[in-house]
Amino acid sequence: MKLTLFKEIDFLHAVKVLFKELKVPVNYVADEPTTLKKILSPLTYKENYTFNLVDDVYFVGMVDDAAFAGNQSLSPDKIKSDYDGILIFGITLHQRETNLLPTRSQLAEISRAFNREFYYTPVVLVFKYHDDKNEYIAFANTERLKYKQEWREGEKAGKVSLLRDINIENPHRGHEDIVNQLKIPTSGTKQVDSFSKLYNYWQEVFSVSILNKKFYQELSNWYFWAIKQVRFPNEPTQEMAIQKGVKQEDLIQEHNATNVIRLLTRLLFTWFIKEKKLIPDELFDIDALQKDILNNISPYHEENSLFKDANKESIYYKAILQNLFFATLNCPIEADKEDNRTRGFRGLESYGKHRGIDWMMRYKKYFKNPDAFLKMVNNVVPFLNGGLFECLDDKTQNLYIDGFSDQMTKGEHLIVPDYLFFGATENVDLSAE
Repeated sequence: MKLTLFKEIDFLHAVKVLFKELKVPVNYVADEPTTLKKILSPLTYKENYTFNLVDDVYFVGMVDDAAFAGNQSLSPDKIKSDYDGILIFGITLHQRETNLLPTRSQLAEISRAFNREFYYTPVVLVFKYHDDKNEYIAFANTERLKYKQEWREGEKAGKVSLLRDINIENPHRGHEDIVNQLKIPTSGTKQVDSFSKLYNYWQEVFSVSILNKKFYQELSNWYFWAIKQVRFPNEPTQEMAIQKGVKQEDLIQEHNATNVIRLLTRLLFTWFIKEKKLIPDELFDIDALQKDILNNISPYHEENSLFKDANKESIYYKAILQNLFFATLNCPIEADKEDNRTRGFRGLESYGKHRGIDWMMRYKKYFKNPDAFLKMVNNVVPFLNGGLFECLDDKTQNLYIDGFSDQMTKGEHLIVPDYLFFGATENVDLSAE
């Protein structure tokens, strides 16, 4: 699905092309934009901050059984009772102050307003908005429920399902997957050839429970794959296995599992902060990392190639994630009366300088411009005074757990390959896990 068309052509045309690619037949209504105040009745429209975010409203069209049959749909203003169809609107929003994107609550409020206004027919909204750097689209699909009171006409708006903040030029793979799932089957046993089938199909695609199930399944698959690819310091030895009367490989798998779970916990929290615009997107963008930030990164999993040894460097995990975890989120930007620490790279003038000071950044050699990286994170990333991002190493005792070190004790290993975070999708047999 080519989402860049929302940048290349006008918004209404892009919406029409999108639904054509989704194989959804639409009987188009209007080509000229209108305003929210004109399309919503005085009972529905509110003069508030959320509604004032709306620039233009496009009444794109209707999807109903007539559209599937290639016939003309009933005019929306003539629908006076429950009607088997979906109305499609396109909405452009202007930029919020302080470069913030519209919140979930704001998009949901607009969606509910349309569904209250057109209470005989479900409504799907396609939003377009932007910040200083990127343009985004979002989809809103609102569940329709029957009123308990039999005398009330139409249906009430239920739960709003949103797919939002889809970067037009660089969409997240998860977003791309869901958008591609909106494409309807046009043949076979699951063929969608009517309004009711389309409505049920899209409700399933947007289902939070199904999306959550898919997310946790993918997370589980990644976890079982990752524990076979990594090595962490303080790895169990054969001697330890003999003492415990178990196999060394079982101890190592348990050791890796513990460390990968710790990594996942930190990473998920970091991603949540990034989604709140408190961590630069560039630190999770392979193109930006390769072009502007890191000297080298190897997001390729090829056993018989020059990348095999490069992967052992674990540059992304060390330079970006460890510095984020232990020396950025776990350290104030500047010292104050309560905390005398200041963010920065540890000195490399002599061996052991700043050794054991785990709140100082490391891996300076991996950066194109270490000072630019420091400035980038200091401009955005907050200090979180909590234990999740504390480094667990005790370097005075030569005890390494996280392995946040330029000069780890000989014999210790830290391997978290770059391809775990950026590599292509792989088919792996996890049946034994």
